[in-house]
Amino acid sequence: MGQMAKNKFHDGPGPSQRQLRVAELIRRTLSETLARGDIHDPDLNRLSITVGEVRTSPDLRIATAYVLPLGGQGQDDVCKLLSRNKGELRRAISKKLALKFAPDLRFQIDETFDRMDETKRMLDQQTVKNDIQRDNEQ
Repeated sequence: MGQMAKNKFHDGPGPSQRQLRVAELIRRTLSETLARGDIHDPDLNRLSITVGEVRTSPDLRIATAYVLPLGGQGQDDVCKLLSRNKGELRRAISKKLALKFAPDLRFQIDETFDRMDETKRMLDQQTVKNDIQRDNEQ
């Protein structure tokens, strides 16, 4: 009995395989729904939105989508528009995924692109290039 209960819940560091799998399915469903313009909101359908990542809570009841409008324009509005249409987006997800509960959706701006740009800028600096070259020679 103890062994079965132990496997029922993931208690290791980081998300479980199920969390990762469900999050990716939600990400794909959101991306497809937004790309097709299936949401009945002309303001939202005018935007091209990238869903970079989705993270779910361990119980799968909350899904946070990290989004970015194409070109980075309208970042302030995109989360408000998505939140305003949360009910319709949840219905689209629950139709596609066979989950007990459609997760509560939350939206945040995806800042990974900004961090990648900053990392690229750093790697392009001559002093950093010299350090990397010196490390590779050792």
